[in-house]
Amino acid sequence: MTDTDTDTHSASTSALPPRLTRLTFHGPLSEARAQSLVRRLTRTDPRTVLDIGCGWGELMLRVLEAAPRATGVGVDLNAEDLARGRRNAEARGLAERARFVEESATGTSRGPADLVLCVGSSHALAAAEPPGHLAEALRELRRLVSDDGRVLLGEGFWQRPPSAAELAGMWPEAAVSDHHDLAALLDLVVAAGFRPEWTETANLDEWEEFESAYQADAEVWLARNPGHPLADETRERLDRHRAQWMSYRGVLGLAYLTLVPVL
Repeated sequence: MTDTDTDTHSASTSALPPRLTRLTFHGPLSEARAQSLVRRLTRTDPRTVLDIGCGWGELMLRVLEAAPRATGVGVDLNAEDLARGRRNAEARGLAERARFVEESATGTSRGPADLVLCVGSSHALAAAEPPGHLAEALRELRRLVSDDGRVLLGEGFWQRPPSAAELAGMWPEAAVSDHHDLAALLDLVVAAGFRPEWTETANLDEWEEFESAYQADAEVWLARNPGHPLADETRERLDRHRAQWMSYRGVLGLAYLTLVPVL
């Protein structure tokens, strides 16, 4: 092997599959819906924003851009995502108003806030395992939001009852009890001390854009690096996730609920 061959081999084996660079939001959320949500959520002129399970906090940063007097705190356990959020805040001139902290949200004392974002992260607020966590998580959200504030809850629900074959293809030990239907979800919200100001759900286009973008970086990397030491495990992971997606496609939904606390 020549020196050039050695350099090329080292470069190919050291390069890792890229992670989620195609995703703007870590969920099925279109630009149009995000803009609509931000307009609605900033109508009450929030001064404090708390983002539970924020990831890189794209929605929180957009709220801060639209509400120039607001400050925000994003809480998550993923250091890589939090670092991405800090870089994005710095690049957009929001570093003074946006904090990203690596800590658990369970029992957090960071509220009450005028706006609480909890999109796909209700499990982070409760000690109970899903799906029994939701009532506790909703009580926590009521505790964390100010009386005149708003909560944006992004929560999974069954669009229709999944078949046994569909459940078998989803995540390990998937069960009908893992999610409620939308009506039951809204009943739980009301029972926890909220009124739903706005109810909307991700559409199929949003799901397909999210799931495709979730995989795209690694799929392209794998096609270009089939002999890489990480190729086999990357292929297995991608194929497993795609099979799961095909099993819940059109079955699993995500509701975006804008909630008003009851006084």
